[in-house]
Amino acid sequence: MSKPTIPQGTRDFDAATLRKRYYIFNTIKQCFEWFGFEPLETPAMENLDTLMGKYGDEGDKLIFKILNNGLDRPEKREKVQEAFEQVLQGKNTKEITERALRYDLTIPFARFVAMNHQQLTLPYKRYQLQPVWRADRPQKGRYREFYQCDADVVGTESLQADADFVQLYDLVFTKLNLPVTIHINNRKILAGLAEICEASEQLTDITIAIDKLDKIGKPAVLEQIAQLSLPVHAVDTVDNFLSVSGSNSDKLHTVGQLLAASALGTEGVLELQTIVALSETLETKNELIVDFTLARGLNYYTGAIFEIKAIGVAMGSIGGGGRYNDLTGLFGVKGIAGIGISFGLDRIYDCMEELQLFPQQALEEKKVMFLHMGDACTSFVMQQLKKLRLQGIIADYYHQQAKLDKQFKYAERKGFGIVVIIGPEEMEEGTCQVKNLSTGNQEKIAVSALAEFLG
Repeated sequence: MSKPTIPQGTRDFDAATLRKRYYIFNTIKQCFEWFGFEPLETPAMENLDTLMGKYGDEGDKLIFKILNNGLDRPEKREKVQEAFEQVLQGKNTKEITERALRYDLTIPFARFVAMNHQQLTLPYKRYQLQPVWRADRPQKGRYREFYQCDADVVGTESLQADADFVQLYDLVFTKLNLPVTIHINNRKILAGLAEICEASEQLTDITIAIDKLDKIGKPAVLEQIAQLSLPVHAVDTVDNFLSVSGSNSDKLHTVGQLLAASALGTEGVLELQTIVALSETLETKNELIVDFTLARGLNYYTGAIFEIKAIGVAMGSIGGGGRYNDLTGLFGVKGIAGIGISFGLDRIYDCMEELQLFPQQALEEKKVMFLHMGDACTSFVMQQLKKLRLQGIIADYYHQQAKLDKQFKYAERKGFGIVVIIGPEEMEEGTCQVKNLSTGNQEKIAVSALAEFLG
């Protein structure tokens, strides 16, 4: 029999790892609640046509498709064979697959809003903490199954919402004690760049190239731009755009001049100036950086876009998002503006683990184990266990007779800080022996005072 394995790009999590992950989850969830977002969950799988065409050509290739059931039926074999030929040509066919695992939480959220907008009170603010799946090449910080922690608000075009997300990012990473930089740009600025390059129809190609700047460097990006068959001046224009530097206000002023001939680009600069000005009055603890090289390759962004980068660790973005003023229009419901951000739980975990940022006191739990001192004591011990559990104390019992040395070693390995001993003598006296395994101290107390003593 072959050794059991798990799919590449997925992971098992033991108790120690999960406690750290829950610490991140709970911190993010608490901040979402403080900002007035309410929870939502959507199915792990969506109809294929809900997802396809929403993430660009590169994103669509990473969607995990689910085979239809019943493909092995004899009456279907001929149709299935023909359908597989279409799949091999890169086409989708309902004969083979009609559903897929969700790629992110934003498109399912847009689908939910489109289906329920008449019952929702707008603006509607929701958060979602669920796994997503991508058929990507696994590497450090990149998995095929991972969690996203999203917050979105729909039904408002107010830039105050954009500034609020800057504050949300700042608060979460301050609470986690993970130093980051908050990068911000505006897709209208990128659209304006494409306009002055006389290549508006190639905006997607330009943004995809710019989005690779951190990975391949500016010369390689400019080489990709040159291969797009744009007007002669386009490469120099993109070069000047990517070379802008200085303070946030300096960069906004320079790009404002560069894009002066584009009404859309100018609008993007003005929006960014408003968001930055609002954020500066609220004094973020993590640096807010206007970053015109930030493109984010998803097609549905229409305004401000965000990306979060950890300081002191080699990792890609650990969060991102942006404004999408007509995302529900993809599902036939026009006129509902929105903006949302996401926290990459798995990458945040990797960063905090590498930087040793998990607070020990937040991960330690007061756990109590009762030793097994004979069957005659079992009923009495079980009664004390129940009392402690009702008081919210984590308590367990060694369920079978064994040498005391073996029971103590088990308690240490399982992380029980306190051991309680109730033998026949203690049971008759109404007392118990309580031993602190970290200090070695042991004392006798009344059983009736045990919960208060442990609390």
